Amino acid sequence: MTYSKQEAVDHSQIILSHAWMVRTFIKHSDEVEDFPELMHIARAVFDTSRALETRVEDPEAYLKMLRKKISKLRKATDQFALDAPEASLHMNFQQAVISMKACTKALEELLEQVE
Repeated sequence: MTYSKQEAVDHSQIILSHAWMVRTFIKHSDEVEDFPELMHIARAVFDTSRALETRVEDPEAYLKMLRKKISKLRKATDQFALDAPEASLHMNFQQAVISMKACTKALEELLEQVE
């Protein structure tokens, strides 16, 4: 499937809304007090989302910024997958890891499919 630039922006915003929910979960989890490294994923999602939100009306600039930010988000996601089980084996953390991996992968695939 190929996306127009505007369709890619719209779809990206949906994907990032899921990542934002992981951010919110981590930010408000009790475990973050003992494992502050969990905040790396929260900061990466925040940084990516904030950098993109000002460009929603300019698909070219939005996608350029997403390409710039995706590697940092990927690194944070990969680290989160290592850190989360150290903080807790609870299903909420397992699902948060799965969700972040899916979000990051979906964004990477979306960037490959833009016209």
